[in-house]
Amino acid sequence: MSELPEFRSRVRPEWIDYNGHLSEAYYVLVFGFATDALMDRIGLDADYRERTGCSLHTVEAHVRYLREVGPGAELTVISRIVGGSAKKARICHEMAADGVAVATEEILALHVDGEQGRTVPFPDTVADRIGELAEEPPAYAGRSL
Repeated sequence: MSELPEFRSRVRPEWIDYNGHLSEAYYVLVFGFATDALMDRIGLDADYRERTGCSLHTVEAHVRYLREVGPGAELTVISRIVGGSAKKARICHEMAADGVAVATEEILALHVDGEQGRTVPFPDTVADRIGELAEEPPAYAGRSL
């Protein structure tokens, strides 16, 4: 199981759509917050971004909406690094609402130097941390529509 901390958020009233449940865009918003928390944990935090001008950029994502989420639900996201290389990370997020699986997201993220506008290798400390945390991908990872 992942050594990464869980990300938690309560569903806000403005996230509820006209059907009375969490709008699809807000699943992705919460997954984005979970990616930010993962970045902090592996050494790509705000200080790193400010100092280097480098950050992760999501270039591909696959979201699976498994169940509807109602107003006020407590969301928990478990994040896993399931692959990486010198300039990229593959991350899986699993979201639960009040203990029930509701969505997954698999992303491919590239390490980008904002000033140069191109990918650059991770610093050794970050690459080592990604390697230490990498797990086998879950069964849903790598699937297409």
